[in-house]
Amino acid sequence: MPKHGPRFNEFIQSPKVRVIDENGENLGVMLTEEAMEQAAAVGLDLVEVSPNADPPVAKYLDVGKFKYEAQKKANLQRKTQKTQEIKEIKMRPNIDDHDYDTKMKKVVSFIEDGDKVKVTLRFRGREMSHQELGMALLQRVAEQTNPIAKVEAYPRLEGRQMLMVLSPK
Repeated sequence: MPKHGPRFNEFIQSPKVRVIDENGENLGVMLTEEAMEQAAAVGLDLVEVSPNADPPVAKYLDVGKFKYEAQKKANLQRKTQKTQEIKEIKMRPNIDDHDYDTKMKKVVSFIEDGDKVKVTLRFRGREMSHQELGMALLQRVAEQTNPIAKVEAYPRLEGRQMLMVLSPK
């Protein structure tokens, strides 16, 4: 038995299979041995392409080429998939307007790239007694990014930091 990949030739367990020839034409349902003999006559293998069908569908193919193309297709899918990262932007509650605008440009670019953004607001010293300033700042960030992002985790205080997570819509 092949450890992975499709069953072929003598490894096909079903007594009857629906056969498709090398040109893609349906030859109908026939005995597996008969189909293997016809495939060998053409110089190809009988490969089970749809084992869960009733009866299973088998095709005249070159097994090595079929496995190679399947592996190539899987590698291409793995290469093109995008993983979503969490980017972090750190701010202070009394941030200046220009600094805020610069940070917001980065937040917008991260979200447009499809990444999540964790906005961290760090309080130092007496700033802890004015947490409403931090909350107002995070609300401003949420309102400004509302057209392109949604708030995944609303602002919460963890020690001396206030956190909020934004994700693309």
